[in-house]
Amino acid sequence: MAIPGTRYLPRLQENLGALAVTLSAEEVARIGAAVPAGAAAGTRYPAGGMKGVYL
Repeated sequence: MAIPGTRYLPRLQENLGALAVTLSAEEVARIGAAVPAGAAAGTRYPAGGMKGVYL
């Protein structure tokens, strides 16, 4: 899947290359330990900035 905002064919091809990546169970476990579920939570911008995104 292309990353939203991809504008150039070479970047799309680079993104599609990720389909060929295979992670071992150990690698998946290490990533999960480094970035646990819920670690990336919250708003995209600080409270003052959120007022400018019409939410």
